[in-house]
Amino acid sequence: MPFKPMGHPNPSGDLITGTEIHNFLAARNHIIEPVSTLRCRWIYYKPLTFLRLLAEKRRIISTGRSLRPDLWLSYHSYYKAPDILGSSCCRKLKIPYVIFQGIYSTKRRKRLKTLPGFLLNKKVLLSADLIITNKTGDFKNLKRLIPENRLSFIAPGIHPDQFIFSKDDRQKLRNSWHLQGETVVMTAAMMRPGVKTRGITTVIQSCAELARQGVPLRLIIAGDGSCRQQLEKTATKFLPGKTIFLGKIPRHKLYQYYSAADIFAFPGIEESLGMVYLEAQSCKLPVVAYKDWGGGEAVVHEQTGLLSALSDDFMFTENIKRLAENITLRTKLAENCARHIRCHHDLDHNYSTMEKTLVELAVPGKKVITSHHLKQ
Repeated sequence: MPFKPMGHPNPSGDLITGTEIHNFLAARNHIIEPVSTLRCRWIYYKPLTFLRLLAEKRRIISTGRSLRPDLWLSYHSYYKAPDILGSSCCRKLKIPYVIFQGIYSTKRRKRLKTLPGFLLNKKVLLSADLIITNKTGDFKNLKRLIPENRLSFIAPGIHPDQFIFSKDDRQKLRNSWHLQGETVVMTAAMMRPGVKTRGITTVIQSCAELARQGVPLRLIIAGDGSCRQQLEKTATKFLPGKTIFLGKIPRHKLYQYYSAADIFAFPGIEESLGMVYLEAQSCKLPVVAYKDWGGGEAVVHEQTGLLSALSDDFMFTENIKRLAENITLRTKLAENCARHIRCHHDLDHNYSTMEKTLVELAVPGKKVITSHHLKQ
């Protein structure tokens, strides 16, 4: 897995996606062997980690010759963490090599710091028998390098039955917040430095602007991290008395808070996908996001939410306002949301297509081995 090993305490979309791929294939009676927990982020600048990679390669090849696997599946390969391990092991084991979520970004060759990773990742991608992606933007970029017969697009998915609108939880939570005719705007992200905190800050500032305009609203924020105190100060300064910090909510309980809200707002700056967009929509919660990244992949503009460009901060705020003031539109989008997720983003249905493709590559009668090549 590209970012964190399964079971890591800090949630992220990468962690969720990688874990669900593993669990789905295991539940379908395939034998899955996570063969390494090596973190490969910036490995070409870490000599000691590179030495560990060489040792891992020898160990895995030795083990693989006795396991006789049918196929190697790596989740993710990109310039920060090219899957050198999977690519080199597959050549020795002479088995099909598949990457789920390979990324090809030519702008990384323009900086000296990222050039080594770009070149290594390009070599890895070219060696793959199949690259599967769940992002249309990545699929388009990969077509510049890889023949289409070695590419496959699978829409991202969740388990919709785990994210169902709950009227009881909505009423219970809204009563506990002592609302006074306010529209509840929800956002959720890990509060770590960088674009996550920047995104939450954008939502706070947008809601503060609407409050100044007299729009009655309450902002609830799910998540925790090192920047929480900074964000609490920002909320106290710009939106005093109108913000509730929920802390870290277990994923299996998030549906309760999605159900209690009226709008889900998160810009999604540089978000590869943003699982929260799928979860929120599944719970009949319309989304306001930027169209530039994950929001554009997961949200249908004017049907399940409202999208705007990164360059237009004003429109992001206006989209929240539009939904806050138009209950009819909000209700219409809410119904569309739930339908959209169940028609297009049902994990079991979408991953069944992936499974069929993998089985076609694998040699009948042997085991299927999954590599979890990890990075921070």
